[in-house]
Amino acid sequence: MKYKAAIFDLDGTLLDTLDDLWDAVNHTMDLYGFPHRTRDEVRSFVGNGVERLIELSVPDGLNNPKFTEAVASYRAYYAANSEHKTAPYAGVTGLIRKLLSDGIAVSVVSNKPHGSTVTLCAKYFPDIAVVCGEREAEGIRRKPYPDTVFKAVEDLGLQVTDCVYIGDSEVDIRTAANAGMDCISVLWGFRDEDCLREEGGTEFVRSADELYDAIVK
Repeated sequence: MKYKAAIFDLDGTLLDTLDDLWDAVNHTMDLYGFPHRTRDEVRSFVGNGVERLIELSVPDGLNNPKFTEAVASYRAYYAANSEHKTAPYAGVTGLIRKLLSDGIAVSVVSNKPHGSTVTLCAKYFPDIAVVCGEREAEGIRRKPYPDTVFKAVEDLGLQVTDCVYIGDSEVDIRTAANAGMDCISVLWGFRDEDCLREEGGTEFVRSADELYDAIVK
């Protein structure tokens, strides 16, 4: 096998979470009387964690006097409403099962809050045991810092060179580079190929079957 483990981003890579994220953003905007954000805006905002998402969504960002409250409101709403419209991308569930049956370990790292990451993985990918969401309170910095990746590698009992990182965004490309890990970018997620190439992406896949081949061959 080419790699002993595949470490996956979650949003935009394994799960299409965009509509639930969009709903949570606009629920938060409604709470404070802020204008709604479009689906495409939210697509472009996600990837750098909750605080950055809300910074980009509320008027005046960090300078908005309701910023901290809005972050808390978003977290609470999304934690209770993260599964209404979310679903795995085509072929992803079968891909995970096939990798595991081949003896390739699988892990998930995400800038989504750790609780939501665990909940969603338990529902959609219960065979994935090593999961690490945003855990900055524990000193594990969010991506593109490599901390979550290093934590996953440690929990898998492997070395960085044994693993490949798979994601859909510029944040994922930077994370893999910071971890010293090979990176595969999927093209069904939240960023297009031009954006990913501009960020230094070099390997791209358009389907779960292509991704399987890129991991094992």
